[in-house]
Amino acid sequence: MEKALHVRTTVLPGGKVEIIDQGLTEGENVEVVISPTPVPTGRSIMEILNSGPERRLFQSAEEVKAYLKEEKASWHR
Repeated sequence: MEKALHVRTTVLPGGKVEIIDQGLTEGENVEVVISPTPVPTGRSIMEILNSGPERRLFQSAEEVKAYLKEEKASWHR
């Protein structure tokens, strides 16, 4: 049965990549596949809120302001 070794490393100067693992046997044939690790990108707060399963009550800041204005006005009636 083949074993797989997964290693994350940083490319060294000159484009060199070094893999050191005690589980490798000297003279053993191996195949090396290199794929860049994607850089995580930050998400905006709106993307995070819109990704949730729950329904948002307000769609914009203006809707929140209008709701609060109406709510505060009702306190004085």
